[in-house]
Amino acid sequence: MFYAPASGGVRTYLDAKHRRLGVKPGIRHSLLIPGAHLGEHDGVYTVPAPALPFGKGYRFPLRLAPWRNVLQDLQPDLIEVGDPYLTAWAALDARRQLDVPVIGFYHSDLPLLVGNRMGHWVTPNIEAYVTKLYGNFDRVLAPSQVMADKLTGLGVRNVYVQPLGVDLQTFHPDARDNGLRAELGITEDTRLLIFAGRGSKEKNLPILLKCMQRLGPRYHLLLVGSSMPAVVPDNVSVIDSFCPAPTVARLMASADALLHAGDQETFGLVILEAMACGIPVVAVAAGAFEEIINEDCGLLCLPNNPQAMANAVRELFSRGCVKLGRQARQHVEQHYAWDTVVDSLLSHYHAVLGHSLPRVANG
Repeated sequence: MFYAPASGGVRTYLDAKHRRLGVKPGIRHSLLIPGAHLGEHDGVYTVPAPALPFGKGYRFPLRLAPWRNVLQDLQPDLIEVGDPYLTAWAALDARRQLDVPVIGFYHSDLPLLVGNRMGHWVTPNIEAYVTKLYGNFDRVLAPSQVMADKLTGLGVRNVYVQPLGVDLQTFHPDARDNGLRAELGITEDTRLLIFAGRGSKEKNLPILLKCMQRLGPRYHLLLVGSSMPAVVPDNVSVIDSFCPAPTVARLMASADALLHAGDQETFGLVILEAMACGIPVVAVAAGAFEEIINEDCGLLCLPNNPQAMANAVRELFSRGCVKLGRQARQHVEQHYAWDTVVDSLLSHYHAVLGHSLPRVANG
């Protein structure tokens, strides 16, 4: 259900995998996503599910049968589950009928996500649910070590770290547009920072705004994405809408560095996208960021501390953003190319299948 027109990292992962598995010989990859009605196009199957009231294109499946029926028709050799709701149970039902392995990919920290929205009194119940559900899978993948450790701590076994990747062609230093500063009405020597993503609570955007107040007029921040704050300091500009990947790449490659204050990130795909564009990163030492960012391509600072973030930004510029940005690009080229990620995924598939190339269905 995380697959929607404006959805982020999970859809990026699923689309990248679908494209690459689609051209590998001996593999049929089917992607099952919620839609208005039953349909199929290029191996992407829409399964009827009602739209969620808050829009954004998200749908929440309520009936097992349609998902189970499509899986039954496809006869996959392996099923990978992408979210922890009804589709996961449909996949487990299909496993009993088809006698095939099921892998669960734990993309989001469900107890933290629900606790942030409903109150932490629900956390023990959600943790028990996660333990029960993910205990059923033949193998569990997590995008970072911090997420894998949380699952292991809940008693889930067979957990493996499987990082996501980045589109090295779209997100590239060549996307730079030297006219961006003029568009924003700032001088050529202004130090330009960027944050791209949804303006949700867990991104901690107030920390970024307070950081910019401390940095002053020599620095400028561009916020890009939906649900951005309406009231910002003078040295902050806002593009309050979902932007397609090539637009985000142009903006990132034209900035000096990415700024990220989110302290609950399960992976942080936007960090990789910025590094692929050849710019370094200042982020908080929390979540998965400590696994992605090293001193050759950025700086980490104390979470929830605008002054610490401002100090880190100044230090980054004193070290030289251009050199750090070059190193950041090399880092993602070496470790986070999608082809590398998909080959690693296939090794997980082989491990649970114990034989040749699979027909994979993503539920």
